[in-house]
Amino acid sequence: MNIRILFNDKDLIVCEKPIGLSAESPGLPDILGQMITHECFPVHRLDLGTGGVCIQACSRNACSALQKIFSDGKVEKEYLAVVSGIPESTSGSYHDLLYHDHRKNKTFIVKKLRKNVKEAVCEWQVLNTVRNKDSLTLIRVILGTGRTHQIRVQFASRGLPLVGDHKYGSRIHADWPSLWAYRISFPHPFKAGQTVTAVSDPPDTYPWNLFFSNGLFTHSSDVLL
Repeated sequence: MNIRILFNDKDLIVCEKPIGLSAESPGLPDILGQMITHECFPVHRLDLGTGGVCIQACSRNACSALQKIFSDGKVEKEYLAVVSGIPESTSGSYHDLLYHDHRKNKTFIVKKLRKNVKEAVCEWQVLNTVRNKDSLTLIRVILGTGRTHQIRVQFASRGLPLVGDHKYGSRIHADWPSLWAYRISFPHPFKAGQTVTAVSDPPDTYPWNLFFSNGLFTHSSDVLL
């Protein structure tokens, strides 16, 4: 498997994680390590069925520094999602309390803070809607937090499950939940004043290809420094 590298230096790699490949070992770090003949360390995780921009560190020290940037809330993360249905407005924000059941590997919205319950915040904007047999909406999501299955459960709880996300109520078939890590931006851990920004377009497959003809994707995933 050939992994697309969007940015790399001696400290870190920003790459495009394929759908169906784990962001942790065994998976992406091992394949990248073979490509660059250097050990890689996962900085953050993406769900198995979510592809797109993903950061790997080239040393344990860099991994720790990058994870601190995440924990300090200095990372901007944007996702694209295709949901079943049409939201009532063209933009908005969701603020929920989430509990992740590790035994079931499923996240639930709850009403009160308690042990293992975490706040989840996101902002979103409708990019386009197609109306064929099913009404599908392409949505841009900016995460304020990064909880397990956050986007999937927050939209499904509003009657807008991600296409193909049968765990959270989708009745439309797709190979994987339609969620893509589109953009990430963060300060370089060791180069003061440098920000790394990388973008990655979704694959030319259903349901993403329903929106390509509208010029929403540039197909030029360049790194901006």
